[in-house]
Amino acid sequence: MSRGIYHAPWEKAFDRLMTPLEEFIHRQTTSGILLMACAVIALVIANSPWHDVYEDFLQTAITLGIGEHSFSFTVHHWINELLMTFFFLVMGLELKRELLVGELSSPRQAFLPIAAALGGMLIPALGYWVFNTSGPGVDGWGIPMATDIAFAIGALSLLGSRIPKALVTFLIALAIVDDLGAVAVIALFYTDSLNINALLYTLACSGLMVFLNIAGIRASLPYAIVGSLLWVAMLACGIHATIAGVIIAFSIPIRPKFEADTFIDRVEVASRNMRRVVREQPDIIHNEPFRAKVTALGKGVKLVQAPAQRAERALHLPVAYLVIPIFALANAGIPVDFANFSDYLGNSITLGVLCGLVLGKPLGIAGFSWLAVKLGWADLPKGINFSHIIGVGLLSGIGFTMSIFIADLGFAGQAHDLLMAKTGILLASLVAGLSGFFLLRYLSR
Repeated sequence: MSRGIYHAPWEKAFDRLMTPLEEFIHRQTTSGILLMACAVIALVIANSPWHDVYEDFLQTAITLGIGEHSFSFTVHHWINELLMTFFFLVMGLELKRELLVGELSSPRQAFLPIAAALGGMLIPALGYWVFNTSGPGVDGWGIPMATDIAFAIGALSLLGSRIPKALVTFLIALAIVDDLGAVAVIALFYTDSLNINALLYTLACSGLMVFLNIAGIRASLPYAIVGSLLWVAMLACGIHATIAGVIIAFSIPIRPKFEADTFIDRVEVASRNMRRVVREQPDIIHNEPFRAKVTALGKGVKLVQAPAQRAERALHLPVAYLVIPIFALANAGIPVDFANFSDYLGNSITLGVLCGLVLGKPLGIAGFSWLAVKLGWADLPKGINFSHIIGVGLLSGIGFTMSIFIADLGFAGQAHDLLMAKTGILLASLVAGLSGFFLLRYLSR
């Protein structure tokens, strides 16, 4: 017991351990390093004697269902359909926050990253199309449009205080808008066919989630239940089920029940009442009025936080340190035939991805940013010049997670074409990441 606080025997030791850990895990650098490690592990396994075991496991069928209704998919498919929905949910929550209260909430402030993201999607797609105007690779044009936010921000974070803080903010806003564009591309262009009945259920679930928001429902359970039904309906109707994550994110309320001043006033009143009941009954274990007031205060603590903010904080850790690494382990395992590696580099799909990510990204981002500034529609943030923008453009060429995800959609059932696409993604991400890092490191001198 010290200063009115009881400590269990090991509690102080764990408190000392958790404080730096909490600061550590919230850095995108850690997520990027873990993602890189998992990608390397997957590559090693795919090019080892364990390759067949690895593939057999990913192709193992798992069936989930109730009564006559069931879904049977491989482990690989469940990872890409179910686990990645949580990634899209967190991404949607980040985007919603930025649009309403963040860097994208002011039109003029938002225009520069929006213009940069637009260029970073159109020019890479054009660069890919130059090599794949027809033939088997034509469906992969969406692959180089994406940016891996964890890798890109992780690489930028390694430069620390040597780069302007505004540059980190610019990259975050750019990557979030880029992710929104990738979601739109998946929804509009990578959907094979629609089941109309299931689509009606999808619309009904989406409408119900909007109703929950308008009705002021802030508890997590209703959104979780309706969101699960939405995911099943989207899976059945043919739209990629991960888009359900974005719909759920935009349905969760972003405004808290209580404003800060109102909550503080209530806390002060509650504190006085708790002091009074404790004086009347010092034994808090048997003090029911005290427990009731503490419970009410706990509910108030939740209501002063935005539900979307609570959800983002709760999901950030498992998504960054569980979902994305599992995705990397399941999708980055590329068997490389080193004897014929030159043939890989000469393949039109590989060349298209390399051109789009390594050249198209910096050209599109820097070019559209320059155009927006010259036309007077946006201003460069203080301390940033166009050399910094080019460096960020190169880092945006790290397309890993979303690019592999789109490749799996575009080349489903085409093993060789998918192999070429993933080879291009890994090579491009390596080249673009290192180039952007060393350029910004040079500029920071």
